Amino acid sequence: MNHFSSFRQYCYSLILLLLLSFCLPVLLFAADNPAAHPSFSVKVTGKGRPMLLIPGLTCPGAVWDETVARYQKQYQCHVVSLAGFGGQPAQAAVPEHLLQSVRDELLTYIKTQKLNRPIVLGHSLGGFLGLWMSTTAPDAIGPLVIVDSLPFLAAVQNPALTAEAAKPMAEGMRQQMTGGKMPVAAQRQMVAGLITDTARITQATRWGQASDARTVAQAMYDMYTTDLRADLGRIQQPALVLGAWAAYKAYGSTKESTRAIFAQQYAKLPQHRIDMSEDGKHFLMWDDTAWFFAQTDAFLKQNGIAKK
Repeated sequence: MNHFSSFRQYCYSLILLLLLSFCLPVLLFAADNPAAHPSFSVKVTGKGRPMLLIPGLTCPGAVWDETVARYQKQYQCHVVSLAGFGGQPAQAAVPEHLLQSVRDELLTYIKTQKLNRPIVLGHSLGGFLGLWMSTTAPDAIGPLVIVDSLPFLAAVQNPALTAEAAKPMAEGMRQQMTGGKMPVAAQRQMVAGLITDTARITQATRWGQASDARTVAQAMYDMYTTDLRADLGRIQQPALVLGAWAAYKAYGSTKESTRAIFAQQYAKLPQHRIDMSEDGKHFLMWDDTAWFFAQTDAFLKQNGIAKK
């Protein structure tokens, strides 16, 4: 009888352990409150050190699907989709300082979810947000992978430009973009300058058409009027900066001239490496996938272990 009782107790313990193993992911993320971050939603996949993936303008988190598939066995991927981008519901009232709101909500998310210095992968606008989060709360963020993004987009052609001087141009752009959606043909033509693959061009065009014009306009205004260059010295973690130049050949750009722009803009970032793709356009994780993963794999292998 004692043997039977012990065996039954063992079975109960085993069942309880199995139930807990299935329920644990739910318990871990039950604390997330979507109402606390109306500027974005998050999809969590995988296990391991936390990794935050932030998409670029008009793109939902799905732009990172192949990246998540590669890293989800080693990292817990928190994939962000900004409200109003790529078919995601827009906020009823777009904040006046939209990207600052996103920045603050992301930092709060990291704190409430107890993410220990997450790795941040950011493409374009997402890379800008990764930099801004790091300059705001240097201790909260881990290694950065910045995909074709700059700390001050408006100063590409004129390094001496200030955020204040960029406001009239940015305001004109915001008013024009708020006026309505771009025609499909025009949107596709613009996207074709950023991506090589036809199917990807079609997908990105759909996302652009499905994006909220007010949100896109405000996000662009915020990027054009926020200069992070002087604050980069606050960033304590290593950063990998991946750049593209091939899309701008027609305008006279070369690999060397584009690298020089990146070097000037990132001059005050203490620990960084800049690598330029040979042939990839703006969406490097799509356009030069093997190179993108090779660079990112090597960087994560060197810097992806959480510091105690």
